[in-house]
Amino acid sequence: MKILLARPQINPDPHGSILKLPPLTLLQIAALIPKEHDISIVDESFEEIRFNEGYDIVFLSFRTINALRAYKIADKFREKGVTVVCGGYHPSAMPDEAKQHADAVVIGEAEGALPELLTDLKNGKIKPFYNAKLVDPALIPEPRRDLMKYRHLIETVQVSRGCPHRCEFCSISNIANGHVYRVRPLGNVTEEIRKIKNKFIVFIDPSLTININYTKKLFNNMREFNKKFACFGNVNVADDEFLKLASDAGCLGWSIGFESILQESIDEAGKKANRVKEYKKIVKKIHDYNMAVLGSFVFGFDSDTKDIFDATINAIYELELDTIGVNILTPFPGTPLYDRLEREGRIFTKDWSKYGMRDVVFKPKNMSPEELLEGTKRVAKEFYSHKSLIRTALNSIKLGFYPSVAVGLWRYGQRMDYKKRWNWI
Repeated sequence: MKILLARPQINPDPHGSILKLPPLTLLQIAALIPKEHDISIVDESFEEIRFNEGYDIVFLSFRTINALRAYKIADKFREKGVTVVCGGYHPSAMPDEAKQHADAVVIGEAEGALPELLTDLKNGKIKPFYNAKLVDPALIPEPRRDLMKYRHLIETVQVSRGCPHRCEFCSISNIANGHVYRVRPLGNVTEEIRKIKNKFIVFIDPSLTININYTKKLFNNMREFNKKFACFGNVNVADDEFLKLASDAGCLGWSIGFESILQESIDEAGKKANRVKEYKKIVKKIHDYNMAVLGSFVFGFDSDTKDIFDATINAIYELELDTIGVNILTPFPGTPLYDRLEREGRIFTKDWSKYGMRDVVFKPKNMSPEELLEGTKRVAKEFYSHKSLIRTALNSIKLGFYPSVAVGLWRYGQRMDYKKRWNWI
């Protein structure tokens, strides 16, 4: 069979960018398909999908933000008689909706459903829904990186699946057994990293601080590879041995979801790992080991008032964060937040193209939607002003060459994203 695996985008950019991350999910799915088939991978960040290539089956993996684009692609292929299978976070949360545009929908992780689906396709008996079994992490395959047509400066690696924290707003832990945290065998991960030719890696796991003992062993193994990498973590990385191992292994920085400077908002979200009073200590400890900190913040919690924006700006500078991400609370389908706001009648649009954490799609409790949007934009614009960037860049230089360069690229990417999304001049 001639098979297409595709990642849709909201605004396809055929020119792409060398800094964009490869579509790891598609590469993992490709590894599950017998090599007797003709497999193509198209990421619309880099190229346009061609609809007249004679594909027998098309697999589309997508989140809520690119669901509408995915449906347009699916409909166009189905008009040509091509079999379409949808999977990913959004189809897993909204399978009946996705089924309107697909011949089959995979609910959950592909490894738990694809073998059966491929057998059914071969026998001409495809089912409308495939509820994936919980995947043994030892069965998560090494991605088919050889299928990528475009060179990436940065490669991605996945160590684990799931997250046990179950924050109210998070799709990862709340959809299709996502709360069941599992790590891949250490030898599998180490061997995969050994084969990667790129010097720069991003671990895409929600957090490498969930199983610190495992991660310590991973970092210890990585010291021989001379890689540079970034990863995500929670506010519990104060272990000196852990941080030294991370730094020695080549870690340039940690992306940490601080989420809010209000403990009330943290508690509301159910993020038990976060203690606001510990933020300053954590950032300083990471800096002591010459690693940068990207702090992510979310605005729109029920505890937030209009004062939260100025207070957060002040806190960002006090914490001496190297760069930041700012997001608007978004009720993704399948999450407890979505269910709660839906019951309360507060979701006012289900235009999925607005579900990218840059638009307001619900009625906040203590401010208007316009005030939430403008306040969030103001925080981003203040931090990414030229004056602020010079200030933070001077601080980051102290961390060393690689961390400061990585932070600079991080800032550039974030700033361009905000400028494009919010039409900065």
